[in-house]
Amino acid sequence: MTPTTPPPRRTAGRRRAATPVAAPWLFLTPALLLFVAFMAIPIGYALWLSVQGLRIVDEGIFGIRTEVFVGLANYRQMLTDADFWTGFGRLALYGLIAVPLTLGLALLFALLLDHGASRAKRFSRTLIFLPYAVPGVIASLMWGFMYLPSTSPFSHITEQLGLDAIPFLDAGTIYPSLANIAVWGGVGFNMIIIYTSLRGIPPELYDAARIDGCSEWRIAWRIKVPLVAPALVLTGLFALIGTLQVYGEPTMLKPMTTEISQTWVPMMQIYRDGFVRDDLPLAAAGSVILAAGTLIVSLVLLKVTQRRAIGGIQ
Repeated sequence: MTPTTPPPRRTAGRRRAATPVAAPWLFLTPALLLFVAFMAIPIGYALWLSVQGLRIVDEGIFGIRTEVFVGLANYRQMLTDADFWTGFGRLALYGLIAVPLTLGLALLFALLLDHGASRAKRFSRTLIFLPYAVPGVIASLMWGFMYLPSTSPFSHITEQLGLDAIPFLDAGTIYPSLANIAVWGGVGFNMIIIYTSLRGIPPELYDAARIDGCSEWRIAWRIKVPLVAPALVLTGLFALIGTLQVYGEPTMLKPMTTEISQTWVPMMQIYRDGFVRDDLPLAAAGSVILAAGTLIVSLVLLKVTQRRAIGGIQ
């Protein structure tokens, strides 16, 4: 009889087959744990809190407030609140000033830095980016002091010329004054994104265009701007999300003017409901509505602009 070779053990094959499957999950585990801890659980808690309500359950002299399930009552209250929608209207006016100016100046500075005849590019790039490194609270306080008639250097100059102080914080100028803070702090970040995209364009395209007789202006308008359209979409999305979440600038300027109320923008109203009125369920419902609106607007913007941008490049 010839000895027979024993069949290979299945356990070894299973171990070799299981290793490639387990490896991706092993690498993904830290990211998944962080996502669950800092995204999934807070979102789930906010959704649960938004369907709760504070009610008086004890009929004694003072009563006792306790949380009870109220369904969609908090959402109905927020969606029928006139102050909440008025805040969105103010956000729209603020965004109409801040977003185009931020993107336009960022694109202009990026094109100027990318131009071959530009000098001191590194210094200029750092100087333009520097305001982004200033915390928003400090930037708002700094501009607030420059807006106040008693401390404003601009109003001091106009008064020395025999004119009145500049009313930066009056009803007619409060929107440009607030938008100026966002533009001052946001141009550098967006400029870096667009400038990095410009540096990725092959220089052979510029050489071919110059041989065909294109001027620098036509190269910028016909070649550079269409090719950095995806970067413009990205920066536009960042600017839109930042506009919907405006909170720091009006909150810092609120003690300096009577034109900004506690519900001037939705985020200020949510803060007031949660931490001034101690109505966290209502604040959670407002946060969910604002987050859902931001998500929907962002998806619509991406769908519309990416189709136009990619179509323009093709």
